[in-house]
Amino acid sequence: MIKKIDHIGIAVKDITEAIKLYEDLLGLKVTDTEVVEDQKVKVAFLPSGDSEVELLQSTTPDGPIARYIEKNGEGIQHIAFRVDNLEEKLEELKEKGVRLIDDKPRRGAGGAMIAFLHPKSTFGTLIELCERE
Repeated sequence: MIKKIDHIGIAVKDITEAIKLYEDLLGLKVTDTEVVEDQKVKVAFLPSGDSEVELLQSTTPDGPIARYIEKNGEGIQHIAFRVDNLEEKLEELKEKGVRLIDDKPRRGAGGAMIAFLHPKSTFGTLIELCERE
C-alpha cells in the first residue's frame, strides 16, 4: 500500500526565510521551487534522505495555507505517503468508509498526482497520498 513517506509539508509565512533556516542551520538544499496556481501556494523542495521537506507559502490571503496558518500557526501541515496506484487506493479507502477531500487524483507540485484524506478520518492529521512517475 504505502511505499514510503514522500514528503512532509510545512506551512510557512515567508518561504525565503524558511529556506534560509533549512539550508543554513540544517544543511538541506532546495532542489526546486514552483507555484501551484490552483492550490494558491508557492512550494520549495528540500530532499532529506529518500524523502523531502516541502515548504508551503500561500500566494493569496485566502489560500488554504494562509487559512491553515491563521488557525494553527506555522508548522507541519501534512504528511505525504507515496503509493503505486492512487486511483485504486482512493477507491479502496472509499469502500472502507474513509472520508476523502479529493475523490479523484489531481496534479500537485513536482508533477505528482495527489489526493488528500480528511483529517476527521485520520486522527486529526491531514494525509496526502501521491503517485509519482
